[in-house]
Amino acid sequence: MAVTHKKRLLIRLSAKLNASVSKTGQLFKPLSLAAFTFPVTSAMAQTSDVGEASESPINLFGIPLHALEITQFSMLAGAMIAAMTSALWLIRERGRTSNQNTALRAKVGNLTSRLNQLEALAAAEGQQAVIWSSNDSKPTIVGSLDASSGAPASHAHVLAFGRWLESRSATILEHSIEDLRQNAKPFCEIIQTNNGTPIEVSGRTSGSSAIVRFCDLSKERKASAQLSISHERVVNTLETLQKLMDELNMPIWLRDKQGNLSWVNESYAKSVDCADSTAVVGSKAELFGTQALKSIVDAREGANKFAGTVSTVVGGDRMVFDVVEANGSYGSAGIGIDRTDAEAARNELKKTIRSHEETLDELTTAVAMFDENQKLRFHNLAFENLWGLDAAFLEQAPNITMFLDRMRTEGKLPEQPEWRRWKDELLSAFRATEPSEDWWHLTDGRTVRVISNPHPKGGLTWVFENLTERMDLESRFKTMVRVQGDTLNHLAEGVAVFKGDGRLQLANPIFRDLWSLADFDDENPPHIGDIARQIAERGDDVTAWEEFAGIVTGFDDERASDVGRVNVGDKMLSWMVVPLPNGQTMIAFLDITAADQIEKALRDRNEALERTAHLKNRFIQHVSYELRSPLTSIMGFTELIAMEHIGKLNEKQREYVGHIEQSSLALLSTTDDILDLASVDAGFIELSFEKVAIASTMREAAASLKDQFDAHKIDLVLRISPEADTIVADAERLKQVMHNVLANAADFAPEGSTVTFTCEKVESGVVFKVRDKGPGIEAEALKTVFERFQTEGGGRNRGAGLGLAIVKSFVDLHEGEVSIESSPSRGTEVILKFPDVPPRVSVAAE
Repeated sequence: MAVTHKKRLLIRLSAKLNASVSKTGQLFKPLSLAAFTFPVTSAMAQTSDVGEASESPINLFGIPLHALEITQFSMLAGAMIAAMTSALWLIRERGRTSNQNTALRAKVGNLTSRLNQLEALAAAEGQQAVIWSSNDSKPTIVGSLDASSGAPASHAHVLAFGRWLESRSATILEHSIEDLRQNAKPFCEIIQTNNGTPIEVSGRTSGSSAIVRFCDLSKERKASAQLSISHERVVNTLETLQKLMDELNMPIWLRDKQGNLSWVNESYAKSVDCADSTAVVGSKAELFGTQALKSIVDAREGANKFAGTVSTVVGGDRMVFDVVEANGSYGSAGIGIDRTDAEAARNELKKTIRSHEETLDELTTAVAMFDENQKLRFHNLAFENLWGLDAAFLEQAPNITMFLDRMRTEGKLPEQPEWRRWKDELLSAFRATEPSEDWWHLTDGRTVRVISNPHPKGGLTWVFENLTERMDLESRFKTMVRVQGDTLNHLAEGVAVFKGDGRLQLANPIFRDLWSLADFDDENPPHIGDIARQIAERGDDVTAWEEFAGIVTGFDDERASDVGRVNVGDKMLSWMVVPLPNGQTMIAFLDITAADQIEKALRDRNEALERTAHLKNRFIQHVSYELRSPLTSIMGFTELIAMEHIGKLNEKQREYVGHIEQSSLALLSTTDDILDLASVDAGFIELSFEKVAIASTMREAAASLKDQFDAHKIDLVLRISPEADTIVADAERLKQVMHNVLANAADFAPEGSTVTFTCEKVESGVVFKVRDKGPGIEAEALKTVFERFQTEGGGRNRGAGLGLAIVKSFVDLHEGEVSIESSPSRGTEVILKFPDVPPRVSVAAE
C-alpha cells in the first residue's frame, strides 16, 4: 500500500511538470515525465518484488524511500533541470526572432511603397509590364493601360489576349511571346485592341527573366500607327482579293485614269495567252476587240458603267461574256462572266422546247401549260380542237380564271352545284407538290381525264385526254368478249387456245366433252403435255397430241395452219390448227362421225355414178359409131335408088325413098350431136379460133334454114350493127350454134310470123339475139331447157332434144353466156354473148 501511494505521488508530480513545460511554447518540447515514470515504477515494482523486506527505507521530507527510489528521483530531478534550461533558451530565441520579423516587416513595407510608386509612375506614363522570372513561374504584372484603349482593368485578364485584342493582333502577340520565352527573341509590334486603339508591345530578356511591355502611344504616334495598320489592312485585303480573283475562272481587270491596264487576274492572262499580269500590262494585251472596247468606253463616259454582252475569240473558240465595267477613283474595274456554255445551253434549251412543242402539237392528247402567274404559256393544236376555242383568245395568254370563266360561259365544263368551291379546288393544283388526276363528264356526253402536274418553280401543266371513244371501245370490247365467249361456248366445234409455253388459255365445254376431260382450274391451267397424259391414261392414241405439242411449243419462224383427223373411241374428229398472234395457237375439233359416214356413202355413190357415166359415154360413143356406119350405107343406097340408075321409080316409090333420105339425114344429125356432146364431156374437142366475119356467118346460118322458114311462111329478119364486124371464134361451131337456135325458132314460131336475128356490139364483145313470137316456155321448163334430151314442148318436129344443149356447150367453150327470156305472151328470145377474144386465146397469144 505504501508503494502504491508513492507511485501516485510521483505520477502527480510528473503531470505538473509536463503542464508547466507545455506552457513555455511549441518550439521546444521536453520529454514527458511519464517516459521516466513508467520504467521507474516498473523497476520499483521489480525491486519491491525481489527484496522489499530486505532493504530499509530512507526518510526524505518525512517520506520513507529506498535507495532505488532515491536514484530514480535524482534522475527525474536532473531531467527537470534540463527542461527548465531549454525553456529559458527558447524564450530568448523567440524574442530575437520577433525582433527580426519586425525588421523584415518594415523592409517589406518600404518595398511595397516603392512598388506602388513605380506602378503609379508606369500607369501615369500608360505602360504595363508582364515579367516571367522563369519558364514555369507565374508572371508578374506591373502597371496598367488607359481604360479607353480597351485594355482590361484587372491584371487577371491581361494575358487573355483574345478577349481584348483583335484576332490577328492576338495571334501575332502570342507567337511573339512564345518566341521570346523559348528562344529569347526580342520583338516590337504595333497591335490593335477590339475598339481599334493601337498599342506598342515590346519584349526582351533580362537574365533568366522575360519582360513584355505594353505602351500607350502619343497622339501623333497613334495616328501614325493607325495609318500603318490601315495601310497594312488595305494591302492585305487587296492581296487577299487579288488571290481570290486569281482563283476565279473569269477575267478581271483594272485600268488607270488613262484607260490602260494596270492589273489583270490569271484568267485574263490565260485568255490573251500571256504568262502573268505583268506581261499583260507590259504588252497591253486586250481581251476584247476595238469595237467592243469603244462601246465600253462610251458607256463608262456616259453612265459611269458598262453592262452588256460581248463576244470575243479565246483559244480559237468564239466565246460570249457578260461584261460589267465601272468607273472608280483610281480608274475603272471590270469583270467578264463566261456565258458561252450558258448561251449554248439556252439555245439548246430553246431548240428542245421548240422540238417538244412541235412534238406536243402532233399529239392527239390536249396539253396546256400555265406559268407561275397562272397565264397560258403554251397549248397544242389538240387542246384547241378539244375545247373549240378561238386561236385569237388563246394567243392573248389568258390567265386560268379567264379560261375557266370562258369555258363555263360556253357550257364546256361539267355542271357543278358549287362552282366557286370547285374552281378553288381546281386552282389549288398550282400550290400542290404532287400530280393529281380528275375526270370531267362534260354536258355534251364526252368524258375527259384531266391530269394536273405542278412545276417545281411555279406553274402547272394540264393534260386533257378525251376518253369518250376509248370508253366506248372498252364497252364494245367487253360486250364483244362476252358475245364471243357465249358464242364459243355454244359452238358445235371444240376449241382450245394454248399460249406459247404450252399452257391452256381458254377452252369451251365442247372441247372437254369431245376428249372426256375433267374441268380445268382457271388459276392453274393445264399444260398441253398434261392433257396428252390424261388421254394416254385412258388408252387413246396420243400421236395427234404429240404433234399438237410440237406445233404449240415449237420455235419455227413461220407457223402454218394444218388440218387432219383423229379417232377418239368410236368417234371421228376433224382437227384444225391455226396460229394466232403473240405465239398463241388455236386447235379446233369437230365431231364428223355422222358426216364421215355420209361422206363415205356419198363417195361410194359418186364412184358408182362416175362408173355409170363412164359406161354411158362409152355406150353413146359406141352406139353412135355403130349407127353411123350402117346409116352411111343406107344414105348411099337411098341416093343411088333416087338417081334411078338401077331402074325407074313410080311416084309411090319415089315418095318412100324421099322419106328414107330425110329420116337418114335427121338420124345423122342426131348422131353428130351425140358425138359432139360426148367429145365435150370427154374433153377431146378442140376449137379452131380465128377471126370470123359476123355478117357473113349470120347470113350463111340463115340461108341453111331458108327452106324450113319458107315452108311455114315465116319471115326471118337479120339486123346487124355496123360496129359488129368480127370476133375471134371457131367459125364452124359458131355457125352450128346459130343454126341450132334458128332451127329451134323455126320449129316453134307460128306460121306467118316473123323471127328476128340481131347482132349488137357491146363493150366486152357481141350479143346475138333470136326472137320469135311463139307460145313461149313455161317457167318450170326454163330450168331444164339446156339439159340433154329435153323434148317436151309444142314444136312442129320432135327432135332428140340436143340442140340447145349443143348451143350451151359450144358457147361455154367460147367463154360466153347463153340465156333465154320467154313468156307465153311475149314469145321467146335466145341471147348469146360472145367475147371479142376469148380470155384463154388472149393468154395463149401473149
